[in-house]
Amino acid sequence: MIDRAYAITMARYNRWMNARLYACAERLSDEQRRQDRGAFFKSLHGTLDHLISGDTMWMYRFTGRSIENLTLGGRFDTFAEMRAHRESLDQEISAWAATVDSTWLASDFAYYSKAYDMHYTKPAWLLVTHFFNHQTHHRGQATTLLMQFGIDPEATDLPVMPGT
Repeated sequence: MIDRAYAITMARYNRWMNARLYACAERLSDEQRRQDRGAFFKSLHGTLDHLISGDTMWMYRFTGRSIENLTLGGRFDTFAEMRAHRESLDQEISAWAATVDSTWLASDFAYYSKAYDMHYTKPAWLLVTHFFNHQTHHRGQATTLLMQFGIDPEATDLPVMPGT
């Protein structure tokens, strides 16, 4: 099972990598960021938007907020708006990670998935692990899209993160 230190480390990694990806993405035009490159979420913009949507949904769940009326996807008219929201969300994730405790992680967590139209009950630690794994998975797609534009985000491995 994971612990608070894991959540804090992964939140820090999430924030570090997102800052790097957005710095790279800023070098592209809006048209390039939105260009369909055949990725699962079509474009770099779509991939970054999906990351925000997923992170927002899980933070709502983990903090007891209802996702019933939560609007996800396609909310950002400009890259600057998306980046500002990402930075704010990463601060929220870091603050939340610092509050995670072993009792909560060991408990069952019930939630509803709009994507699968099903109710689930899973161990909280498993869902937190999924939360951070989901981020890493889609950031991998984002780095590929950046490389297609000739932008190398450089090393992305966790042990390369400053302070590890």
